[in-house]
Amino acid sequence: MKFQKFTFARHKFLVMMSVAAACSIASAHHSHNAYEITVWSELEGTVSEVHLMNPHSWIYLDVTDDSGETTTWALEAANPGAIFENGVKAEDVRPGDRIKVRFHVLRDGDNGGLLGFVMPVHGDPARGHGVELEWD
Repeated sequence: MKFQKFTFARHKFLVMMSVAAACSIASAHHSHNAYEITVWSELEGTVSEVHLMNPHSWIYLDVTDDSGETTTWALEAANPGAIFENGVKAEDVRPGDRIKVRFHVLRDGDNGGLLGFVMPVHGDPARGHGVELEWD
């Protein structure tokens, strides 16, 4: 009888450890430590790619500086379900569109960030021109 209790207790311990490990992996996945989340930055540019996908969506934004040099920024957003719950429609932002974004830059200085808000400035009121919507 003691052997069965020991086996049950051991299995219970293994299950609890597995759940704890899975939770720590999930929280590490959703960490925003790579971003400077205390500061908002802004950019305006032309969308080169939009990827509405799980677990995170992405917008690639071509930004031209004052000297005429273009750099591409990779901006990470929430999953499509969360974005759509905020009122964004898939057709609101397309490659070739001009948009303004507010985001948190990467701490390492690379051209990327955690996307917070997108305002289309492509001129089409039916696709949200001038309306800032949350993407995270």
